[in-house]
Amino acid sequence: MVLSLFKKKKKMEWNNIHNDNDLEGLKSASNQLPVLIFKHSTRCSISSMALSRLERSWGEAASDSLTPYMLDLISYRDLSQKIANDFNVHHESPQVLVVKDGKCIYHASHMEINLADIQDSFK
Repeated sequence: MVLSLFKKKKKMEWNNIHNDNDLEGLKSASNQLPVLIFKHSTRCSISSMALSRLERSWGEAASDSLTPYMLDLISYRDLSQKIANDFNVHHESPQVLVVKDGKCIYHASHMEINLADIQDSFK
């Protein structure tokens, strides 16, 4: 059957960041596997577009090498600022940070957000 020729891409499964404990947990988790933080504004079309591009490019290789976390900037503004302070990265929206061993090793915003660059940051 023709449909069987196409591999189904693995869906991106987001972990949500809601509080300081979630943030501390992802820092610890980054000691095992790099962590991706996506700071998303639910009111911004550019943020929605960056999120969609990231989710469409996600696959098995990304799932095996990176754990994705999302922060809703509108609901958790203070936590967004804490992330900026903790990782010494100027806040932007949308924005991705890659955290490895508790430290931000890469960040990008707006149309610079793409999976290939994210994956290159921790190879």
